Amino acid sequence: MKRTIENIFKINLNLKKTERVIVFTDNKNKNIGKIARTVAEVGKKFTSGIRYLEFRPTGCHGVEPPEEIWEQAFGTDAYRTLKQKGLLRPLISKKISKDKLKEAKRIIKENRNNAVDVVIALSYYSTSHTRFRDFLNRLCGARYASMPLFDEEMLKGPMMVDWKKMLHRTETIAKRVRECENIKIDSPNGTSVTLSKKGREVKTDTGFITKPGEFGNLPAGEVYLAPLEGSAKGRIVLEWAPTRKLKKPVTLYIEKGLVKTVEGEEKYVEFLLRKFSEKRENRNIAELGIGTNDRACRPDNILESEKIFGTIHIALGDNSSFGGKVIASFHQDFVFFEPTVTLIHKNGLEKELMKKGRLSGKH
Repeated sequence: MKRTIENIFKINLNLKKTERVIVFTDNKNKNIGKIARTVAEVGKKFTSGIRYLEFRPTGCHGVEPPEEIWEQAFGTDAYRTLKQKGLLRPLISKKISKDKLKEAKRIIKENRNNAVDVVIALSYYSTSHTRFRDFLNRLCGARYASMPLFDEEMLKGPMMVDWKKMLHRTETIAKRVRECENIKIDSPNGTSVTLSKKGREVKTDTGFITKPGEFGNLPAGEVYLAPLEGSAKGRIVLEWAPTRKLKKPVTLYIEKGLVKTVEGEEKYVEFLLRKFSEKRENRNIAELGIGTNDRACRPDNILESEKIFGTIHIALGDNSSFGGKVIASFHQDFVFFEPTVTLIHKNGLEKELMKKGRLSGKH
């Protein structure tokens, strides 16, 4: 366990002794809090500038972390100025005007030298799809390792992947996806959806978070993109919630990029309908991802399951932090097994990327 955690600092982050690091957790459960404390303790071997922080759980993936975390991450000067100008609360609630958002970005950028160099986010609820993370990466050049739902078993499995081989596999798949304009996904459970990636960047999560402004999950291993808003259509059949197998499948019918109706006799339907009623944007088809980690195998934890080589995942809600236009305090991924993925090129030519979970061609 300790050796694998050391590799986070040595391999995944390539940490320098002079760099400033924060490790934070929301202590949603004892397991993730224990790991966060261990990571922070091990990190002292690599830098003296490491801080460990705790905060109360936010209750949902994609919700901004609380004010005290912003202060520790961006520095006291940026924090106080945002507070004095009445910008911080609207930022955190994601209810800020374009003009005020522009001013907030300017303040953060002017104080970027006071921001931390590295964030290791070990909160149960994901901070990946937040302005907090986006600003640290894009405006301050910080590196950000997002590890929601992380547990000790991952240190023995997907965190022991051959990082260089997975890098090559991930980049190869990304190159093929970049060449197409539309994508069709079918899976044996009845999922059948098409979407457009026109004008959207295809991103990779390789586990190497070593350059200024880089972001990734740990464990890593995916190719992902924000589909063009309004383009997704079809149906997706959920068999797994983020941390459990559903007792009965739940079907989401999609039109013009949004979930229109939900069918199923499962308690999870109540959660989805509640989120959909809160904000229309929560219905958005936000992400398509392709897993590339051949050491990932667990289906009952979305942080790992979405990385399983031979799976795809589709997310709902916010995609503003990785190339989309939808802003929401909600982002939830769902994994699909044995998918067939067809890449449709601009001239109409169709090329099979994956058939029933097996990659076509060399990988």
